[in-house]
Amino acid sequence: MKKVKIVLLGAVLAATSLTLAFKEDLFQVSKNLDVFASLYKEININYVDETNPADLMKQGIDAMLGSLDPYTEYVPESEIEDYKLKYISTQYGGIGAGTLTINGKLFVNEVSEGHPSQKNDIRPGDQIVKINGVAITGKDRSQISQLLRGPKGTPVNLLLLREGTLINKTITREEIKQPNVSYSGMLDEQIGYIRLDKFLENSGQEVKAALEQINKQKPKGLILDLRNNGGGILQEAVKIVNLFIEKNVLVVTQKGRNPEKSVAYKTMANAVAPNLPIVVLINGASASASEIVAGALQDLDRGIVLGQRSYGKGLVQQTFNLPYNSLVKVTVAKYYTPSGRCIQALDYAHRKQDGSAEKFADSTLKAYGTKVGRTVYDGNGVFPDVEVEPTKYSPITLSLLTKNLFFEYANTFKKEHKTVASAKDFQISDANYTAFLASLANKDYNYTSRSERLLNELKNEAEKENKAATVKADLEALKAKMMAAKKDDLNAHKAEIKRALETQIISRYFHEKGRIEQSFQYDKEIAKAKQLFNNQNQMLAILKGDGTYKTIGSPILKVNQAEN
Repeated sequence: MKKVKIVLLGAVLAATSLTLAFKEDLFQVSKNLDVFASLYKEININYVDETNPADLMKQGIDAMLGSLDPYTEYVPESEIEDYKLKYISTQYGGIGAGTLTINGKLFVNEVSEGHPSQKNDIRPGDQIVKINGVAITGKDRSQISQLLRGPKGTPVNLLLLREGTLINKTITREEIKQPNVSYSGMLDEQIGYIRLDKFLENSGQEVKAALEQINKQKPKGLILDLRNNGGGILQEAVKIVNLFIEKNVLVVTQKGRNPEKSVAYKTMANAVAPNLPIVVLINGASASASEIVAGALQDLDRGIVLGQRSYGKGLVQQTFNLPYNSLVKVTVAKYYTPSGRCIQALDYAHRKQDGSAEKFADSTLKAYGTKVGRTVYDGNGVFPDVEVEPTKYSPITLSLLTKNLFFEYANTFKKEHKTVASAKDFQISDANYTAFLASLANKDYNYTSRSERLLNELKNEAEKENKAATVKADLEALKAKMMAAKKDDLNAHKAEIKRALETQIISRYFHEKGRIEQSFQYDKEIAKAKQLFNNQNQMLAILKGDGTYKTIGSPILKVNQAEN
C-alpha cells in the first residue's frame, strides 16, 4: 500500500510539473505575440517609406522558421497548389510538357507519352512565344506553370515558333498523373526492377502492382531503385516495406517533444514477396522516406543496400492549417529505424555562428545491431552494404549540359533521323559524335577544370607569400600545357559525353521510359546488383554478417583505413 502511495504521489508531482511548464510556455507565447503584434503595427504605420504588410509578414515568418531547419516552412494560399503537387498529390490539370529556358527564351524540353502535348504534336525544341495570348518574356517558372495548368477539360492556346514558322495550337487540358513508379519490368528476363521516384499518394499501391506483375515472371531477385528519390509520405514507406516483411513487424518509430507525435509504425498486412531476394539502390540524393525503406530492410536483414551513402534526413514533418487558407509544415519528430538508429546528418540544434548546420562528426556516431547482429551506424545517412563509386561527369560534360548544347543537337538529330534502334540498345556512332562536335563550332562551352582551379589557388598563395615573381614563369608554362590539354577534352571524355548525348536523343523517340531503358547498359549499380544475384552465397554472407562482408563505407572502417 505504501508503494502504491509513493507511485501515485510521483504521478501527481509529474503531472503538476508538466502543467506548470505548459502554463509557462503559454505565457511566453502570449507575451511574445503581444510584442510582435505591436512592433508589426508600429512599423506599418510609422515607417518613413511605404511598406507592404504581406511581404513584411512573409519575411518575418520565413526568417523565424529558417532559424529552425529547412523543412519547417510557411505556405501562403497562393502557393498551396504547388505545395500539394510537390509533397502530396501526383495529379494536376495540364498538357504534359516540360519546359526549359535558354537565353530568356522558353522551349519545350520534353513531352509526356499519351498526354495532350504529344497528341497535339508539340515537339521538344518548339519555342513557346505566348500562352493564352500572354507573352512569356520575363515570366518566372511559377508564373509559366500557372498559365499552362488549369482545370481538366479547359483549353489553353500556345503560340509556338518552330524552324522559323509561327504555329498556333489550342490544346484541351487533361488530368496529368505523374506516377511514383516511373519504370518497372524485367531485366534480362531474370531480375525484376522497380524504379520509385517519390513517395507521394498511392506510391505503396503502385509498387505493389508493379511487384505483383514481376512476381508472375518468377524472378530470381528484385532491384528496388531509390536513387535520387527525395522521399515523401512516411506511411507510404511503411506500406512498401510491408510488401517484403510479414505483418506486425516494427518498421519505423517517430519520436517528438510532444508525446502525441511519438508513434511506432508496424507492418499491417501479409507480405507480397516475403522471400524474394532484394537489392536496394541508393545514392547521396536518396532521402527521408527512401532512407526509411532502405534502413528498415537493412536493419531487418531483408535486403542488401547498394550504392553510396544516402542523404541523411531523419526528420518528420506534419502540416497544420492556418487562417486564410494557408498552412505551415513543421518538423514534429525524428524517426528511428528498427535497430533504433536515427540517420539525421545535419545538427540543426547546434548551429555555427553564421547560422549554418554541421554534420555530426563520424567520431560521435553510434553502432547498432541489425536483426542478426550486423553492425550499422546512426547519423550521416544509411551506409550501403556494398559501396559503388558514383558516376561523376567531367567539367567539359557539365558545361555542355548546363549550356543546353546536348538539347540543341538532339533536336537536330531527331529532324535528320526519323527512327532509331530500340532504346535498350541505342548508341550513337562515331560519325554522329563527329557531327555533334561540328555543331559546337562558335558555341560557348567555356569551363574551368579542376586543375585550373588548383593552379589559380597556387598562384594566389604565391602572391600572399610574395613568391609570385619567383614562380611566375613556371606557373605560366604549366598553364599553357593545361590549356593545350584542355583542347583535347572533347576526345578525352568522349565516352561520358556520348552517354549524356544519347540520353537526350533517345527521349525524343521513346520519352522517359526509353531514357531509363537506354541507361541500363551503362549503369554500374545495376551491373553490380546482377553480379550479386548471380552469387547467392555472397548475398547470404552479407546478410548474415559474415566477417568477410562488413558494412562497406562505415565510419569506423574508413577511419581505420586512414590510419593504416
